[in-house]
Amino acid sequence: MKLLYFHQHFSTPKGSAGIRSYAMAKRLVEKGHQVTMVCGSYSGGHTGLEQPFDKGVRRGMVDGINVIEFQLEYSNQDGFVKRTTLFFKFALKSISVALSEHYDLLFATSTPLTAAIPGIIARWLRGKPFVFEVRDLWPELPREMGVINNPIVLWAMGRLEWAAYKSAHRLIGLSPGIVDGIARLNIPRHKIAMIPNGCDLTLFGNANAKSWRPSGVKDTDLMAVFAGTHGIANGLDSVLDAALVLKKDGRNDIKFVLIGQGKVKEKMIRRAKQEGLDNIIFHDPVSKEKLSGLMAATDVGLQVLANVPAFYYGTSPNKFFDYIACGLPVLNNYPGWLADMINENDCGLTVPPEDAKAFADSLVYLADHREKLLGMSAAASKLAKKRFDRSKLSQQFADWLVTGSSNNA
Repeated sequence: MKLLYFHQHFSTPKGSAGIRSYAMAKRLVEKGHQVTMVCGSYSGGHTGLEQPFDKGVRRGMVDGINVIEFQLEYSNQDGFVKRTTLFFKFALKSISVALSEHYDLLFATSTPLTAAIPGIIARWLRGKPFVFEVRDLWPELPREMGVINNPIVLWAMGRLEWAAYKSAHRLIGLSPGIVDGIARLNIPRHKIAMIPNGCDLTLFGNANAKSWRPSGVKDTDLMAVFAGTHGIANGLDSVLDAALVLKKDGRNDIKFVLIGQGKVKEKMIRRAKQEGLDNIIFHDPVSKEKLSGLMAATDVGLQVLANVPAFYYGTSPNKFFDYIACGLPVLNNYPGWLADMINENDCGLTVPPEDAKAFADSLVYLADHREKLLGMSAAASKLAKKRFDRSKLSQQFADWLVTGSSNNA
């Protein structure tokens, strides 16, 4: 089967972005399918193509995947207007591909929600089967975050969401809340499969990974790492608040490493300097391959988000699955399905939202009871292998995409 796969932020493991689409496309290729990946340029990603763009596009084979990359350079640090413009430019260029390429099935994954537009067009103008993957619920998330308040924009996004779900022959949700959100628009449950982000046990479970710690972190320090976007949604002020509590308490043996990029990173760096938070190290993004070495030297993974109820069951963060793939205990600061899973499997600790003292106290407890980390680490590894092995999830993904068969459908 020939599959046309749209993901604006596609990346291989050589980039610092999530590699779900790379892993899923690779599994499809391994099963004998032909996959064409359509994407844009992403500051945190690496598509695998190196040659110059020709009239705004370049094309080539990357690990068996035919990649079409548009010269649309996106960054998490871009403002709302620029990002929105790039989303629509990608959608318009994607429509031309959807109308001209030879393929049997079109698959598109959000975000952004505009990624669904070529699938909608292909479904109704060419009669092509269309499968849509929902990574975040739009417009619910931006509305609850207060990022988008314009009623006309929210209405338009709601109409696009409805059109995407109704046009798709099958859908994928990455979390329980996303599946419920799709179903609320009168989409039959048998058309929806929950296939969460997974654990790359080959990349992150490698016991031979060359471990490293950033400058400023001693081997004896408890190192807590956040690896991901530094954006409004991530609520990283909670980390700085906890760091301030620890600083005042003289716990200099606990260090935070925030690795990544994003719109609020410079603001956080300024705040950390103003408050003398030398227990926080800000680090540039690194490739997934190098990140595995950092994780090998990490004591605790930080699963942090802003206190927005829509996040509780409506997200499937890559970083959480990377943490447990490495056998890292996870400290989570908001309720929901991940917090429930951490508590049920004893693979970390959970604290209430916006409670800096509880956040700091949890790290102090782990620093003073290192033996607890060993048990939590073993539990995290067990959970990763039992429920979230990406090789198994990618098989489920391929079956659902091609045949409509899924254990979770």
